[in-house]
Amino acid sequence: MALVYFALALLGLLILAVIAIVIIASMKPGSFRIQRSANIDASPDRIFAFVNDLHLHRDWNPFDQDPSLQRTYSGAPSGKGAAYNWEGNRKVGKGRIEITDASAPSAITMSLKMVSPFKCNNRVEFTFVPQGGATNVNWAMSGPQPFMAKVMSTIMDCDKMMGGEFEKGLAKLKSLAEAPDPLIAKAS
Repeated sequence: MALVYFALALLGLLILAVIAIVIIASMKPGSFRIQRSANIDASPDRIFAFVNDLHLHRDWNPFDQDPSLQRTYSGAPSGKGAAYNWEGNRKVGKGRIEITDASAPSAITMSLKMVSPFKCNNRVEFTFVPQGGATNVNWAMSGPQPFMAKVMSTIMDCDKMMGGEFEKGLAKLKSLAEAPDPLIAKAS
């Protein structure tokens, strides 16, 4: 009999937890924004080039590192209209990213549309602001936050998870942009 009461109490706590999560999720905003910044000791135009050419994302973007990723590039070679579709394992999923605006060397805007493992239609923005001899690079992503995404963000810290990936990418971008130009290094 004590086991039955224990099971009922446990079930009651589980139901209360689910109700609490639903209430908290329903109070969250209908959109999200994640952003991270880094100061890079390079000119805006040097850093801009790494982001403006989607082929170069393999060198620094943590979301483009899966060796099994199948990529199909289309549109312009770089800048506005450049796009690529990808398909990978369940974790990487399937989607498309396209540069919708490129204002050299200050800003790049992209459209990110994922099909799996979940659907989304987000806006990705990079800004490059000169600061003395360095550049402040800001990487942001924003979009709608449907109810299931609100529930997910109640259970896990999506800003910390995605923001951590942005930080890795900015650190790699920093190392690439601050490295000596290979042609100059060979000539000296």
